[in-house]
Amino acid sequence: MKLIYPLNIQNDFVFNPSPRDFIVEEIPLYDFSNEGEHLVLKVRKKEFTTWEMLDVFAKYLGIRRRDIGYAGLKDKHAMTMQYISLPAKFEAKLEAFTHDKIKILERIRHNNKIRVGHLKGNRFSIRLKKVLGVQKEKLDSGLKWIKANGVPNYFGNQRFGTNGNNWEEGKKLLDGTLKMRDKKTREFLMGSYQSYLYNQWLCKRMELNLLVQKFSQEECETLMALPKGSLQGVMSQPTFFKLLEGDLMMHYPYGRVFNIEEGDLAKEVERFVEKDIAPTGLIAGKKTKRAQGVAWELERLFDEPMNLFGARRYAWVQVTEIDHTYVEEKAHYELSFVLPKGSYATNVLDVLRGSQER
Repeated sequence: MKLIYPLNIQNDFVFNPSPRDFIVEEIPLYDFSNEGEHLVLKVRKKEFTTWEMLDVFAKYLGIRRRDIGYAGLKDKHAMTMQYISLPAKFEAKLEAFTHDKIKILERIRHNNKIRVGHLKGNRFSIRLKKVLGVQKEKLDSGLKWIKANGVPNYFGNQRFGTNGNNWEEGKKLLDGTLKMRDKKTREFLMGSYQSYLYNQWLCKRMELNLLVQKFSQEECETLMALPKGSLQGVMSQPTFFKLLEGDLMMHYPYGRVFNIEEGDLAKEVERFVEKDIAPTGLIAGKKTKRAQGVAWELERLFDEPMNLFGARRYAWVQVTEIDHTYVEEKAHYELSFVLPKGSYATNVLDVLRGSQER
């Protein structure tokens, strides 16, 4: 699956995800209460998925993995720090816990079990290698653009497996042409297909964002197979990501979903510029809202009926707390930034790399 990105900078650098060059730290949604029946652990791990790390704790404590709370899944090929929770009655037993790839950094009591999604976002620290001369200048320029504009919120490769084709099995499961007993694997594969459809929709919107830079309104409407006059007021928008009437927006970085009504486009563009709201894309499924009007003309191409719960996902996210250092003698470019939950660091790197499909 080839994704479309905004910058035509064609930058070459080396990034090999490893605990030395890739660090991820979870930012909790709230302060922990320091009292209650649950014990929250800040855990550092490397070369383990979150599931594998939870299995280690479950086996050590003699409990089920589902008895352990977590907010999000963290990359295997990184040094990651995240929060998990478990019954406080095991606190004494954890005193003797040791593992060569897992370390407990902090412990604190809390009233509730940590649930999936209970995080603000993640802080990423990344080392890029073989960054020479003009490449460093391109990275500086790219980061400046990202700080001002943000990045497309594609699902990362982790959703699609080593060969990138998990979604194909997910589609077969949904079509009924493939059977599978394992519930967890089945749900993951079907979710991969939902993610694939979303990414394809976002590519279509990115294509539109690039076309408006080169062609007239009438030409863009023809190229995108949109009704005549449907891009009225779109071409002059100051943002890279162009909003359409009928788009479903969400307050940013969290909040309610609402449609851009006819006649309100200019007003909502202003709010998007101020980073108060952001457009969303469809995770196809039941019990979720669809776009309307012009936005639906593109969204419907990637909407399929399926007996899974759907959702709306931010299509465009902001990158904050950006910092970088260039180590000239090693040709290393070290950068750090914060992304909201559910967003992938690879989207930032791919914008900096200039990866695109025109």
